[in-house]
Amino acid sequence: MRFAEPFNFILILGVLLLAAFAFWAIGRKKRLLELFGDLPLLVKNAPYISFARQRTKAILVLVGLIFVSITLARLQFGTHLEMLEREGIDIIVAVDLSNSMLARDMKPNRLGKARQEIRSIIERLKGDRIGLVAFAGEAFVQCPLTLDYAAAEMLLSAMDQNSVSVQGTSLSSAIEAARRGFSQQEKKHKVLLLLTDGEDQEGSAVAAAQEAHKDGVKIYTVGIGSPVGEPIPILNRNGYQVGFKKDENGEVVVSRLDEATLQKIALETGGKYYHATAHEIELDRIFDEISRLEKKELEGTLVTRFDDRFQWPLLIALLFIVGEFFVSERKKSNGSELV
Repeated sequence: MRFAEPFNFILILGVLLLAAFAFWAIGRKKRLLELFGDLPLLVKNAPYISFARQRTKAILVLVGLIFVSITLARLQFGTHLEMLEREGIDIIVAVDLSNSMLARDMKPNRLGKARQEIRSIIERLKGDRIGLVAFAGEAFVQCPLTLDYAAAEMLLSAMDQNSVSVQGTSLSSAIEAARRGFSQQEKKHKVLLLLTDGEDQEGSAVAAAQEAHKDGVKIYTVGIGSPVGEPIPILNRNGYQVGFKKDENGEVVVSRLDEATLQKIALETGGKYYHATAHEIELDRIFDEISRLEKKELEGTLVTRFDDRFQWPLLIALLFIVGEFFVSERKKSNGSELV
């Protein structure tokens, strides 16, 4: 036996307060009558006064309300097995971990913004499988496709610049790693979300997108950063900034969002490019697009369900509450009832 919503038992506190008030009110009536004379004599000669019956009616209602609280707590006992069917698509999110993602033209920086966007993506998922790809100069699958959203978010938290051994930005490696992460037997139900500043140092990302499209992958690109550009900070072991990255000539390197490349990648697969915003409007639009895609039936899960038995306390509550209507406030004609 269990209760599915035990927090509703707090309503019993309200019933107890109501009980205290009801009996206080009955006691107050008695004290007011005592001001007019001997209480037993007044009650004996007043056919409409019966404090015993008033207490009985109050008790019936209060007990009924207690069982209403038990009903709302959803009494359950007994179980049955149920096949839980799921529908959805496979979504792999590739996040850029190159040093340029430390630029602070987005708060707290580009990588922090990317993580925030991915967490919002995970919160929106309902039945879709999600996977994570980490990339910089190379790429690897950080989290295989899964329905365990909590595990995906935990692995996301562990992703930073130290997760990849080769720096730089290879969008083609990210696309290829994601392509391998999808089922090779299917040619649809596949979405790749590519979060990056788009500075591809290899120049082969569009060709990789064409190959992914042949496998049925639709790519949505999300640009993180500003086309105007921002210096790349250098951090020490404690995470404090000690300067800015410079080129061979000693000039500060400015990292700029390459929107043109990201637009081409998305266009090759029938997807779209979006620029990341503070209010994450782009995610609303992406999920609006994804919701229109054909979903596949994922493998069902056999789960144990508890049987609801709230009907029994509800029936008892109704019996007490309805029973209160059949108890008259007037005392019996022989006047033998207790005060």
